[in-house]
Amino acid sequence: MTTDLLVNVAAGETRVALLENGILSELYYERYRELGIVGNIYMGRVVKVLPGMDAAFVDIGLEKAAFLYISDVQQPGAAGAEWREDEEEGYALPTAGVLEESGGTPGIVGLLSENQELLVRVSREPIGTKGARITMYYSLPGRYLVLLPTVEHIGISRKIEDEVERQRLRTLVGDLKPEGMGLIVRTAAEGRDRGVLEQDLTFLTKLWQTIQETQRQCRAPSLVYQDLRLPERLMRDLAAGDIDRVVVDESSTYERLRDFAATFFAERDCPVERYRGTQPLFQAYDIEMEINRLLDHKVWLRSGGYIVIESTEALTAIDVNTGRFVGKRNLEDTILKTNLEAAKEIAFQLRLRNIGGIIIIDFIDMETLENRDRVFHAFEEALKRDKAKAKALKISELGMVEMTRERTRKNLSRFLCEPCPYCEGRGVVKSLATVGYEIMRELRGYQYIAEVREIVVEASPEVADYLCDAEALAFDRLESDLGRKITIRTRESLHREEYTVTGQ
Repeated sequence: MTTDLLVNVAAGETRVALLENGILSELYYERYRELGIVGNIYMGRVVKVLPGMDAAFVDIGLEKAAFLYISDVQQPGAAGAEWREDEEEGYALPTAGVLEESGGTPGIVGLLSENQELLVRVSREPIGTKGARITMYYSLPGRYLVLLPTVEHIGISRKIEDEVERQRLRTLVGDLKPEGMGLIVRTAAEGRDRGVLEQDLTFLTKLWQTIQETQRQCRAPSLVYQDLRLPERLMRDLAAGDIDRVVVDESSTYERLRDFAATFFAERDCPVERYRGTQPLFQAYDIEMEINRLLDHKVWLRSGGYIVIESTEALTAIDVNTGRFVGKRNLEDTILKTNLEAAKEIAFQLRLRNIGGIIIIDFIDMETLENRDRVFHAFEEALKRDKAKAKALKISELGMVEMTRERTRKNLSRFLCEPCPYCEGRGVVKSLATVGYEIMRELRGYQYIAEVREIVVEASPEVADYLCDAEALAFDRLESDLGRKITIRTRESLHREEYTVTGQ
């Protein structure tokens, strides 16, 4: 199987497509205005020490000075600290109260002085008038491990609950851990072998060496290391799967990725190519067309059947239908073939659209247990290509599969779209008849108001047309019953469900 990464860079946005045997399998987006600075490492200079707060302000080159609290100043007393894993960002942070438990520490004045230069990592974004929060505890996240370059520690993600697996990983990481450093095993490492973890660790130790070399050459305040951008993260995470080719359509990104591959993956053949085609990169590989299809609810199968994908806040429901497929032998055979094809397509769509959380799949009912097992086995096999953890229960007698899939990033449709301002995210609007009858019920209320001689209705053009045409007779009767003139006016700016009824 060939694996290609296509990197499309445009003003304000980077898109990366993962192609397996020429077929789009995963799609990633990164928008520059949404990038933060958490994880960046800076050479900073202490500008003010605050004994009363046991903290210091440090200039790291941003608009506002960063805030360094005493518990974030690395010192021998915290060497055995307990660490927690931030699953979203992939960083390790010391738990609160570590310094107090270490037998007491000197005040901030005994640790820092003005104009002192420090290597610090951003642990919290600037908010409003407050500067970033920084720490001297460095941690570098990989796909499976988090490297703690200056702290002796081994930790296992709490999300790995199997005690046997936790012990296996602890033993494995204990053998791999460099002297004087620490490692935290991330949730994604569950079930992984030594070779994969060793590759990740090699990458992280090289990265730390690069940071140290940069530190020696720069003066405060300056940026020493910026957290990996999307293409580099994907190259790091997919390196174990042997990327055959990286194709980039922008020159500076091409140079950056080529240097990145040469530095960290020199022992592996991972060619980075500059795209020079006459068409835009994603158009040349038909990816733009695939992106538009990803927003459709209905996905057609080759046989003529189809699946429907509906996502809500609570769960995602997927329905399988025979559609135009009528089969050749008998009904059970037709249903089996449709379900087998749908099982593979559903696993593919879950990965491509990055659908996570609770998922309910309604396969077409099958009469025999043997057929249900065949479909479920095909579905399990198809899920094995997915890096995200998934757990599925066997097909029930009703043809349902209940499953969960790990949320690794935003659902693609939710990232690319927003709730419709017209229907406010409901996906439906009231029919013309429903709105028309609401207006007529409100008009009936004016029969008790004697001083009103005329009633004016303002509505959207389509609702006004409906009242004047389809409900013309009902309106004539209503005018007669009320004994008042009813005037209907249109207003373009009104939503279908909006209207006003005014007595004059």
